[in-house]
Amino acid sequence: MQISDSEKLIMDCLWHSSPLSANQIIENLDKDLNWHDKTVKTLLNRLLKKETIGFERKGRQYFYHPLLVEADYIEKATDRFVNRVFNGSVTSLVAAFAKKEKLSARELSELKQLIEEIEML
Repeated sequence: MQISDSEKLIMDCLWHSSPLSANQIIENLDKDLNWHDKTVKTLLNRLLKKETIGFERKGRQYFYHPLLVEADYIEKATDRFVNRVFNGSVTSLVAAFAKKEKLSARELSELKQLIEEIEML
């Protein structure tokens, strides 16, 4: 399931804490966004149509919760990114980051440990 950057900000709020009302989501969003209430409600409706969030009505308010698990989203988004930008090559991804950014000894150690863990699977 693909979600826009704006929708992702709403999902981040719900992954962090839920259920939340639209007003609570607005309060939790970065104030620098300067989004109107209607913008947030439009994004909530899009996410509902995509079935990435659900809601429960309590009185006159709706409380939203994620249906999409954050770890599942990250995995799928990462796969799409690697496939689109690096033709599916994780090696090319790591090489690109290693060339652009000097990896610290700690980061290299963490990568080696991750590779060892993967090899054990």
